[in-house]
Amino acid sequence: MEQWKNQIQQWLHQAEELIHQIPPNQLYIAIGAVLITALFLLLFRLFKRTASNIIVLAGLSGSGKTVLFYQLRDGSSHQGTMTSMEPNEGTFVLHSEMTKKGKIKPVHIVDVPGHSRLRPKLDEFGPQAAGIVFVVDALEFLPNCRAASEYLYDILTWATIVKKKIPVLILCNKVDRVTAHSKEFIRKQLEKEIDKLRASRTAISAADIANEYTLGVAGEPFSFSQCHSKVTVAEASGLTGDVSQLEQFIREHVKPLIRYSISYPEPMLLFLERGLVFPNSLGVLKGRNHLKCGRANDEKGVGERERERSS
Repeated sequence: MEQWKNQIQQWLHQAEELIHQIPPNQLYIAIGAVLITALFLLLFRLFKRTASNIIVLAGLSGSGKTVLFYQLRDGSSHQGTMTSMEPNEGTFVLHSEMTKKGKIKPVHIVDVPGHSRLRPKLDEFGPQAAGIVFVVDALEFLPNCRAASEYLYDILTWATIVKKKIPVLILCNKVDRVTAHSKEFIRKQLEKEIDKLRASRTAISAADIANEYTLGVAGEPFSFSQCHSKVTVAEASGLTGDVSQLEQFIREHVKPLIRYSISYPEPMLLFLERGLVFPNSLGVLKGRNHLKCGRANDEKGVGERERERSS
């Protein structure tokens, strides 16, 4: 133990002598560069931790959520599916992007069963979602309009969704059928039903107030543009594989992987040229001379660059 103490003291003494040999200006620049790098890494980790890749598929039973799940994952409808009693869940690269080059961020898709007794499972995934897709059966819309509106109302007034402003896509599925309703018709009917619900739910119990927000503007007809979260309407056909608008929504809110770069001021670039090496995890450090890990990528020497600056 005594030997280790002596060795540590020797190292500290050598480090102190080395620091005294460094000119003060270069020492301050080095400290500043280290602090900026540490701050960048901290912010990067925080950003990486909070950027969600979860997309939740919600909606009534029989709306076609599971078929859409398989289209996104496999590019196949699996010849139709039965009503799900458990969530279909998976992390994968979208099937349409399998042949794309470059960095593609996988998406975590959760297909929440539509049965009323199983809807509480939405509580497990909704708060962490990057976006919620509410699937509507455009073929059998009118008989289910009231039930779909109540389910959608609960989502749009859910405190967690509102506070985080999680975007919602109302996806009209099965539009390939001749008798299917258009997305504009479905949007208007949902707005009318939610307007009625808004009026009937004004007397909310004190226990529900903390978990529910009011919708719309008092004295005005309800429209989705009045919602706290961004609400858009799109069309799809799970059986025919037409899910381009759904994929567009996913990619809008689950961004592909990108590379980050840092631009350093002139004094820091000079110090980088004199030998300061940053961790390789930072990747490419872009400055005036496009330095990579502290080394200039051109063939000019340090002395020649200093002469150019002085001239």
